[in-house]
Amino acid sequence: MQTKTASRQTWLDWLRIASIAGVVFFHSCMPFATGETWHLRNEETSDLMLEFVIFMHLIRMPLLFFISGTVSYYMMRNRSAASFIGLRVRRLLLPLLFGILVIVPPQIYLERAANGYTGSFWDFYPSIFKFQPYPHGNFSWHHLWFIAYLFLYDLLLAPVFAWLMRPENKLVKSLAALAHNKRIYLLMIPSSLWFAWRSPYFPQTADIVHDGCYFVYWMLFLVAGFLCIIQPALMESLQRNRRFSLSMGIITFVAVSCFRWNHWAPWNHTSPFMGEAIHYLLLALKPVITFTWVFALLGYGKQYLNKPGKLLPYLNNAVYPFFILHQTVIVLIAWYVLPMHESIMMKYWFIVAVTFMASISIYHLFIRPFAITRLLFGMKPDAAAKPAQQQQPATAPQAVLANLHAEHTHAIIS
Repeated sequence: MQTKTASRQTWLDWLRIASIAGVVFFHSCMPFATGETWHLRNEETSDLMLEFVIFMHLIRMPLLFFISGTVSYYMMRNRSAASFIGLRVRRLLLPLLFGILVIVPPQIYLERAANGYTGSFWDFYPSIFKFQPYPHGNFSWHHLWFIAYLFLYDLLLAPVFAWLMRPENKLVKSLAALAHNKRIYLLMIPSSLWFAWRSPYFPQTADIVHDGCYFVYWMLFLVAGFLCIIQPALMESLQRNRRFSLSMGIITFVAVSCFRWNHWAPWNHTSPFMGEAIHYLLLALKPVITFTWVFALLGYGKQYLNKPGKLLPYLNNAVYPFFILHQTVIVLIAWYVLPMHESIMMKYWFIVAVTFMASISIYHLFIRPFAITRLLFGMKPDAAAKPAQQQQPATAPQAVLANLHAEHTHAIIS
């Protein structure tokens, strides 16, 4: 049962890298999308940017949580629930605390400066320790909410995951029935029912306490990822049904977009159908759109991306620090770019390009080489050279291959 997924699946790594890269394109849009609220805003906005933001918002986080569920499986293969929790404290909680105190504050400071604050960053920084939550105060995890949620999910679900990992678990065996025909789409039913029931009363806040709908909604994607990786037949079903998933994803997204374009706003509290059956049906359609797109990306990824590449070990290690850094880099660049008299697209692509270059450079020069920064950004200590102390000296080609293998093996997925 579980031996089929014993080895790491390269296509999941490529999808994770692509999804993290996608958040740069998403967050770089935020200053320009009409109607959006963000830290910095361009004077001119774009309705088409808003369409891109809406589409990406449907897919990016569910895909990341789904892949994170597969990672939880790989991390638990040779660990107890307690050991797994300890690992997640080091790789998730520690970077989260560091990010709240070091990475996020420049974002909040520049937002305050854009709204009239005249003090320096060092005048501003002590206000963080009043611990008054954003937006009224200056204490926040901003984009790092994903790490906070993921840590809590792994903390809560570790005993369940450990139970599912037991050999010959009957529930895991029974999941194979979902691989027949189109039964895999039954996995979206809990999310659709939950979202239709709770989203009218609990809009997304990303603060856990008041996020009564989305806290469970995101967790259901992580659970789906764990179930699909522990029962290989489910992943094979996603691969077989990839064209159907993509077709349904396109059809449902276009259908709901038509509702929005005609001012019916099915997912907003201003919907003319509030309280009626059609309103709840339209709400239930949102998870359907999300699941079909996530399933399509997984199916096509499994079909075409299961190929190692020379850059994969490096990118696999870089992607988590890159995620922690990227939004602060975007805000810093946008601070200087937005006042310029350039077109929206010139500003957008400049922010995207410089964010990629700056984030990778920071990782390569200041995070990757040092033990303390690797720890603070959730990376495993560089153990590539340790076996050499106990083995005979390797030839140059062997040393290169050993280093790449070690980097790939010790990559962190979050």
